[in-house]
Amino acid sequence: MEISPFDKLLSKFKHPIAQPSRSWWMLFAIMLAFVAIGLVALVDQIVHGHQVTGMRDHVVWGVFIVNFIFFLGIGYSGAIMASVFHLTRIRWSKPLHRIVEQFALMGLIVGPVFIFLCIGRLDRILYIFTYARIQSPITWDVMAIMTNLVFIATYLYIAHIRDFAKLRDTTVLEISSWKKKLFEKLSLGYTGRPEQIKALNRAQNILAVTVLFTAILADSLLAWLFGMSLRPGWHSTLFAPEFILVALYSGVALLIVLMWIYRQQYKLNDVITDQHFQIMGFTLLLFCFGFAYLTLSECITEWYNVSETHRRWIGKFLDFNEYGYMSLATVAFAVGFPLIVLVIPRFRTPGSITVISVLILIGLWLKRYLIIVPTLETPFVPMQDLRPEYVHYQATWVEWALTLAGIGSSVLILMLLNLFAPVIPVADLEHDDEIVVPKPFYETLK
Repeated sequence: MEISPFDKLLSKFKHPIAQPSRSWWMLFAIMLAFVAIGLVALVDQIVHGHQVTGMRDHVVWGVFIVNFIFFLGIGYSGAIMASVFHLTRIRWSKPLHRIVEQFALMGLIVGPVFIFLCIGRLDRILYIFTYARIQSPITWDVMAIMTNLVFIATYLYIAHIRDFAKLRDTTVLEISSWKKKLFEKLSLGYTGRPEQIKALNRAQNILAVTVLFTAILADSLLAWLFGMSLRPGWHSTLFAPEFILVALYSGVALLIVLMWIYRQQYKLNDVITDQHFQIMGFTLLLFCFGFAYLTLSECITEWYNVSETHRRWIGKFLDFNEYGYMSLATVAFAVGFPLIVLVIPRFRTPGSITVISVLILIGLWLKRYLIIVPTLETPFVPMQDLRPEYVHYQATWVEWALTLAGIGSSVLILMLLNLFAPVIPVADLEHDDEIVVPKPFYETLK
């Protein structure tokens, strides 16, 4: 019996769906070790309080909030891209749908954890919900995050139903009996009947529109938390569009990194093609220009303000004894190197675009750091007769260990999701009337 092209595609995901490989378990163990290190740091923080971190009365936020903004941006960008890909029906984007859906869920799970780490009394987390004040923008942010998490989780599940049904009925993978039963439950009796297809498409359309608007609104709410304050560097109308653009910029960069990893791991060169990298590289270039423009606009308007506080604040970014090197690295990683590689055709290869994407992710994390810490170190009234460690923030091993745990948790979430479904929506490709085999994706990109 001849195996169809889509069964061959599904068979590439034998590891880990049917049987996790040794390398899968090794990576899983390493990520668990990262999480274990973070748990040790968390216990230390709970026992001894925030004095084991670099946060003090003046710099009350640090790496935890930087990670919070970074991971939430990843989550919101994945939600926005998943919605746009689905609603626009772009044929070449189909192999990428599940990747963005998965890291959207990952970002919205891991991100909020870091805001809890900033709370001195973790036993009072429940008060956020029981004594919330509707006038507080923080309350609105909590509501936005929870709403987005529910919507993207529901959307991700519905988008998996066709593949759950295919895994339930497949004969090309030797799936264990308990997984077969699980897939039977998760597929909700889907057999591909016209009325089922119609209902599934309608549900995805409604959720895609809902997720798109709620993700944009939620990221804007996060930006308004800063923009509505009077602190130099935060009080700006540019914050909401900047947060959304930077989130999408980092999301596209992460998508490219995951595309390269999955293409290498599962031999998906005929599905995730070089043209996919070219198109996403051009998308990176557009966001690079947008990021450069907003950064320049922010610097010019703040530099033109002649107040003493603004002068001291912007001076920190130019002083190499403070944040000069970090500012230079941010511009180089997020603007300079991407322009060199993405503008010159001979440099635009899948490998180079992936390396640039990694640098962009680092640069945009540094950008979030520069948003938070220097601003908190620059009060309206100059502080006197204080020890330097009370004024200047320096992250401790506890914060870095918990950051490492956050990265480990992110990888674990993606690995567990891939344990139950392929990273490519195989069933969606198979049931596309215009696409017979994966090969035409290469042709549609010409």
